[in-house]
Amino acid sequence: MFSYGEICSIRLLLAMVAHLDLELFQMNVKTAVLNGSFDEEIYIDQTIDFVANGQEDRVCRFKRSIYGLKQSSRSWYLRFHEAITSFGLSMVSEDHRVYVKRSTGGIIFLTLYVDDILLVGNNLEMIEATKKWLSSVFEMKDMGEAKYVLGMEIIRNHPKKLLGMS
Repeated sequence: MFSYGEICSIRLLLAMVAHLDLELFQMNVKTAVLNGSFDEEIYIDQTIDFVANGQEDRVCRFKRSIYGLKQSSRSWYLRFHEAITSFGLSMVSEDHRVYVKRSTGGIIFLTLYVDDILLVGNNLEMIEATKKWLSSVFEMKDMGEAKYVLGMEIIRNHPKKLLGMS
């Protein structure tokens, strides 16, 4: 499930999309959590099925993030934040999941929810350049125009500047 803050940010961005007739695209980061790394050392006991004879007292040390660890989501977010800010997007101080990039040619917003990214903007070239850059840094799946976000369907009528969610 998602938090109240997540849905508020999405609703605000979608309201902007409808009112200003902005572009709305979605991307998915494949195996997002595996992109993180740890600053601290993390160890676990060997699993019962993989204990080597004579080495029962040994433990396993993680060098990279994996699914299921408490620290994994945070390490992925820090990796993403570092990458996306190096590309020129700035984090919105009121919501750390939302980033913005302004230029004389337009504006784009990017929002990240675990491994899903929404790209909103008024300049298709800026959006395409961002998608291309993201795909060069992370293994991505381009989902095209956004149809679903956080389990909600997005219904769009461009000519009437309408956008709904169900």
